[in-house]
Amino acid sequence: MAISEFRKHPGQAAVMLFIFLFLLLFFVVPVVQVIFVAFMDATTGKFTLLNFKDFFNTALFRESFWNSLYVGAMAVVIASVFSMPLAYFTSRFEFRGTVIIQSLGIIPLIMPPFVGAVAMLMLFGRNGSVNLLLEKWFGINIPFMEGLNGVIFVQSVHYFPFILINLSAALQNIDRSMEESAQNLGCSGMRLFRRIVLPLAMPGYVAGASLVFLKVFDDLGTPLLLNVNNMLAPQAYLRIASIGIKDPMGYVISVFLVVVALGSMWLAMLALKGKEYATVQKGGGGLVKRRMRPWEKFFAWIIVLIIMSLVLAPHFGLTLLSFGTIWSFSLLPDAFTTNHFASIFAETPEYMTNTVLYSFLAGVIDVVLGTAIAYIVIRTKLIGRQWLDYIAMSAVAIPGLVIGIGYLRTFFGYHVPWLENQPFATWWVAIVIALSIRRLPYALRACTAALQQVSVSLEESAENLGAGKFSTVRKIVVPLMVGGILAGFITSFATAAVELGMTLMLVSRNSDGPLSYGIYVYMQSAAGRGSGAALGIVAVLVVGLCTLISHVVVERRQRKLGMGQTN
Repeated sequence: MAISEFRKHPGQAAVMLFIFLFLLLFFVVPVVQVIFVAFMDATTGKFTLLNFKDFFNTALFRESFWNSLYVGAMAVVIASVFSMPLAYFTSRFEFRGTVIIQSLGIIPLIMPPFVGAVAMLMLFGRNGSVNLLLEKWFGINIPFMEGLNGVIFVQSVHYFPFILINLSAALQNIDRSMEESAQNLGCSGMRLFRRIVLPLAMPGYVAGASLVFLKVFDDLGTPLLLNVNNMLAPQAYLRIASIGIKDPMGYVISVFLVVVALGSMWLAMLALKGKEYATVQKGGGGLVKRRMRPWEKFFAWIIVLIIMSLVLAPHFGLTLLSFGTIWSFSLLPDAFTTNHFASIFAETPEYMTNTVLYSFLAGVIDVVLGTAIAYIVIRTKLIGRQWLDYIAMSAVAIPGLVIGIGYLRTFFGYHVPWLENQPFATWWVAIVIALSIRRLPYALRACTAALQQVSVSLEESAENLGAGKFSTVRKIVVPLMVGGILAGFITSFATAAVELGMTLMLVSRNSDGPLSYGIYVYMQSAAGRGSGAALGIVAVLVVGLCTLISHVVVERRQRKLGMGQTN
């Protein structure tokens, strides 16, 4: 049966084989290489567990391991504290601030955490604006940004929207009859929320919390910019960057990054396994909304204003830093200037042009591969097609730092002849391919959703009229998928533009660096923070604009589909 499918559709089989080889060469092999080297003796080349023994025998590595777990867990806790009240207010009450919360709630995702890390340091650091006020008014200094506290604070503020979005969606899908039944039995207030509402919304919460943990655990830029090196991701980068690609400890740490990332996803699924969360409502779901009492509204707005102030703090601080001249031991910068923006456009325009080039090419690769994989998985019966989807989607769980290290180890020995034998791993094309692999899951999900909305009968009609399979896909399927394809491209473009872990490993010279690399370079010195902040503003504008365009495209696509179904 399987062989007959390959013979019947050789073109589809050839495309699937090409994608398999591409993913094998540029994703599976580098990741497997990292794991293989971690278990290899550096001198004899034989299998060994001594590298892992050395890891646990080294106090710094043990400390880094527990610190990473601690930071990830605490970021989830604090992000939950931020997101749960906001999700509950918008789902449970007739709250006038719902639109504000929903709009501002996604703003932190527009800014990569490492971009706002230094800005948060200027606001909440030991000598930052907030602590200067606290010392003046109350004589106290709170260590918001000291050591691991700073990493947890920055990442909680940045990633809490993952919980907010998923939890809000789950709360809105709860059958209101469940709540009414509990109220009829005398359950109300916080007890109702704790015993009925939250358990039913647990799938959404777990999905958001697992995303927060994953993102925090493999984040490299925030700890580095806050000078916190006793965590796994910074240690992996520093070992490879300082000692070299032959150092086994960098690979051992990378294995732990992969194992913990995959393990957290597995634990999230295990936490929901065997439990029933389904409801039976037919439309009109969601909690019964009631009006707030005046005192409830007062306290709700206080909570909302505090959280929204924290949400907007990185953007506010980054804007001040980008326009400020000198900002030290003062509430605000001494003066304001546009020189930082002028300097980055005049001195380092390659950071912006490289970002556009790399992200554009990565986005094109992603939508081409995403469209092909979606079609093979959904429309064909080729054996192994599901594995194609599994391999492509698994890239979302592999830290970018690990992929970057894998590229260095795998491709550093291969040289590009026409570039004076430059190693392929340090060629800008390798950056593009690595970015496309890392962002492929985003485009794949968008393309899959778009293809699922295209009726197979349209293809059958075209083929019955004599059109070939390739012609049908090119003239019928792809035009009908264009909304999803464009949304996938924009998502891949925007997220690739601010990838740091991979680019730090693969960029060998400043002229090849993208925006994320440029921000990191500038932020390394106090004198360059203004220019780094200006680059950060450019990055935020790029990601924000792409996100806005993506939402507009998706909404128009859904509106057209709705009009088509109505007609």
